[in-house]
Amino acid sequence: MTQPSHLHSDRLFPASEPARSNARELYPLVKDLPIVSPHGHTDPSWFAQNGRFASPTALFLTPDHYVLRMLKSRGISYDALGIPRKDGQPVEADGRKAWQLFANNYHLFAGTPSKTWIDHSLHAVFAITEELSGATANSIYDQIDRQLASPDLLPRAILDRFNVEVIATTEFALDLLIQHQAMEKDGYIGRVRTTYRPDDVTDPSRAAIVENLQKFGELTGENTATWAGLINAHRNRREYFRRFGAVATDHGVPTAMTADLPLVEKQALLDKILAGRHDAQDAELFRAQMMTEMALLSVEDGMVMQLHAGSRRNTDPLLMSERGTDLGADIPGPTDYVGGLRALLSRCGNEPNLRLIMFVLDETTYARELAPMAGYWPSLLIGPPWWFHDSPQGIRRYLDQVVETAGFYNLAGFNDDTRALLSIPARHDVWRREVCHFLGTWIAENRISKSSAEEIAVHLSYQAAKDAYKIA
Repeated sequence: MTQPSHLHSDRLFPASEPARSNARELYPLVKDLPIVSPHGHTDPSWFAQNGRFASPTALFLTPDHYVLRMLKSRGISYDALGIPRKDGQPVEADGRKAWQLFANNYHLFAGTPSKTWIDHSLHAVFAITEELSGATANSIYDQIDRQLASPDLLPRAILDRFNVEVIATTEFALDLLIQHQAMEKDGYIGRVRTTYRPDDVTDPSRAAIVENLQKFGELTGENTATWAGLINAHRNRREYFRRFGAVATDHGVPTAMTADLPLVEKQALLDKILAGRHDAQDAELFRAQMMTEMALLSVEDGMVMQLHAGSRRNTDPLLMSERGTDLGADIPGPTDYVGGLRALLSRCGNEPNLRLIMFVLDETTYARELAPMAGYWPSLLIGPPWWFHDSPQGIRRYLDQVVETAGFYNLAGFNDDTRALLSIPARHDVWRREVCHFLGTWIAENRISKSSAEEIAVHLSYQAAKDAYKIA
């Protein structure tokens, strides 16, 4: 396949020798390794139903909040991009028109990882060598649309094509896992796995928290008005999720705060929440206590615990009221991991069955907190660069700041944390190229041997994620 000029074969490798040649020699060792994607937000119905993607717009534009937020920043209406409204008011229904608008503004993505991912996907999946622009929009749309009818572009075929060994979806505690039940019937669970994300019943800032806790009790047959019943409900639900391949839990919290309250205070806090008398401080304390409870349950059942902390979510109230969550208005905030995780680690940080993977939006904590913590606590691993930092420069900053203190083997490898299916191989390719960049530079500086670099490159590109998530 001819390599387009805007996708140079040496992209992301060092500019100077001998580091560039070192990276070139390392890259073939990792380029075609299987992809392990143990955390993400792809739609499980894609794999359960294995149906044709509706349009190029549905594939590249509407599920990708990275793309949407950049267009929004330049005053482009979500209506014009076809993003549904809660009130049912009409939005652009012609995918080609939305695509043309996207292509007209594709220059906005210069220098962003979104452009790197999309360019890679257009070439690797559709053999498109032209660069997307207003002038090429229609021809590229037609090329994609024609190919989407091919069996080779069905979701399961895409997993085969890019050698995706494992991919995890993420579902809330109240999710009935209908799509996963369908995959269980045809033996597809294992390649596709769910992940237990209990935020819908652990976050009192949600408007429906009282109703959700009641539903949680009904679903599990537990009395969630008592603290013991609430924890048993989680124990029950975690077991159900494991039936559908879950090896991990996931917790999206605004801070890393944890707590370890006596039982009487835990019950009083739950009583206040169920009565609807809680304030923001109570909500934070409940989330903090639930983090410790989830860690204790992980000690019991061995599920890996993922902490996604530090996002100030839904900062645009108009977008939230018009369209809902996960559309680009979330912003990183400062996070205290040493103080925040103190209660949890004091209670169970030395338990051999606990594994906690920390995902970080506050980069100032990499060298100051995260690397020293992972370099001491056997229960902690540092997750890969996440969200705003899942980028070439973000990966470079990450490796530069964590490796010297945490080493390579206290890192959780890479996972792509995406809603856009075709960006998965693209994101893994960026990670693997940046690992080769980093190690190639260290070889050139005589900081590491070539044989060690080869071993580490393979580990970080593949085995580290399997080890971190206990995937056999």
